[in-house]
Amino acid sequence: MAAHKVLLEESEMPTHWYNVVADMPNPPSPPLGPDGKPVGPEQMLQIFSMPILEQEMSPERWIPIPEPVREIYALWRPSPLCRAERLEQALGTPAKIYYKNESVSPAGSHKPNSAVAQAYFNKQAGIKRMTTETGAGQWGSALAFATQMFEVELRIYMVKISYEQKPFRRSMMQTWGAEVIASPSNLTQAGRNALERDPGNPGSLGLAISEAVEEAAGREDTKYGLGSVLNHVLLHQTVIGLEAKKQFEKINVYPDMVFAPCGGGSNFAGVAFPFFADKAAGKKIRLVAVEPSSCPTLTKGHYAYDFGDESGYTPIMLMYTLGHDFMPPSIHAGGLRYHGDSPLVSQLLKEGFIEALAVPQVATFAAGVQFARAEGIIPAPESNHAIRAVIDEALNCKKTGEPKVLFFNLSGHGHFDMASYDRYLAGKLEDYDYPEAEIKAALERLPKVG
Repeated sequence: MAAHKVLLEESEMPTHWYNVVADMPNPPSPPLGPDGKPVGPEQMLQIFSMPILEQEMSPERWIPIPEPVREIYALWRPSPLCRAERLEQALGTPAKIYYKNESVSPAGSHKPNSAVAQAYFNKQAGIKRMTTETGAGQWGSALAFATQMFEVELRIYMVKISYEQKPFRRSMMQTWGAEVIASPSNLTQAGRNALERDPGNPGSLGLAISEAVEEAAGREDTKYGLGSVLNHVLLHQTVIGLEAKKQFEKINVYPDMVFAPCGGGSNFAGVAFPFFADKAAGKKIRLVAVEPSSCPTLTKGHYAYDFGDESGYTPIMLMYTLGHDFMPPSIHAGGLRYHGDSPLVSQLLKEGFIEALAVPQVATFAAGVQFARAEGIIPAPESNHAIRAVIDEALNCKKTGEPKVLFFNLSGHGHFDMASYDRYLAGKLEDYDYPEAEIKAALERLPKVG
């Protein structure tokens, strides 16, 4: 029988994370404070512990993965690299389709790759309590699992629309010992302000970040954990692409194109950045970030300095943004409802090293159902975005006859997203138009820098 999975031994798990900053042609722009000047370490230490901050600012190419982190990674890592032959046959394409199966983690997604690291480094710094935000619930679940492993308390601000749509993700977080609060809430000034403006506010990642950051900054015993966007989070996720490169080497295959869903950027960076190292060295490969057409940060956003949260508590970062107070439509891929994007991902797109495309909601669920019926795994709505793009490229290969190797990150399973699939199967799921007027208004309220 032909091999359908490429596996690594635990001893072959990466010993270091890869820092893309070392191979970028131009250094990243520094985060700024409200005065337009670069943010100093003392300001960042209000919400992040010192080990996390050191990783955030590091120019080193390789950052060691501590042994206690690797020991917990070994509960599910290395994750399998799989060939989607049944999908290839269903499509009738000459393309070869591979995917990294990150749904095998305890939380069911790629998010524990950074959550375990953040919980460990905060524990080492003497931190007893953390706050965070979560959209679809995958990051919240991951950090709840990770903080339980290291006996750190956790409060999670969960975007209200996801809190209501995904009650079992909330149950997962509570099972691992976390406290889960629907955002916006009355526990913070940011939440109270939002509810005063709109009592029915469905919430957003930007607003949930504001609440979590506000609480962390106001308590000496608490630090903040972030699920995407910043450099240290993207760094931790590179175990995905590093493992994938080893797995492709084992079968003497190399991808022509790499796809991943992109909201804040950790998923895309985790799988694509290690391949960017090859691209920087002259290898021919295309790296494609896939986002929702209703929240098209990379494809229709503005490259500018903006806050990472709605209320302006975070530093100002240079990134593609729809405006920090833009309220995205309540799509079912809650993890992709973010107004901005990673500064590193944004810069690489701006400089032409990566690509981005946007896909509509209904088409992504159609792709997810097609994948599930061919390969058996029901993907998370976020993962469906990459699957949609891969299927479209595979069908294009069918027209041209090109036997491309297409690789994507299956970032998580959809077992707790079945209400969304129910709506799709009942024909009740709809596409959301790009809210141009709202985005234009939000962009007019960008912070004035320089």
